[in-house]
Amino acid sequence: ERMVRVESANGNVHYYEGEQGAERMVRMELADGSVQSFEGERGAERKVRSVFADGEVQHYEGERGAERFVRGEFADGTMEHFEGERGAE
Repeated sequence: ERMVRVESANGNVHYYEGEQGAERMVRMELADGSVQSFEGERGAERKVRSVFADGEVQHYEGERGAERFVRGEFADGTMEHFEGERGAE
């Protein structure tokens, strides 16, 4: 048996992939309708994208705990690009 999904009391749902004992989180659906995507091995999963209910998409780069916001895409087609360390984008 391997873990594939965890449903939290607060309405968040976490999705996992991988072999038993090496499951890694790949997606989190939040109660507010937003979805976060993750990449990386178990214990090193890092956020790479957030999609919000209003259509905004945020892209991230960097290792777990040091992800930095690099691009925002809005429903009207506007794109914003950012440089700099986490918190100083």
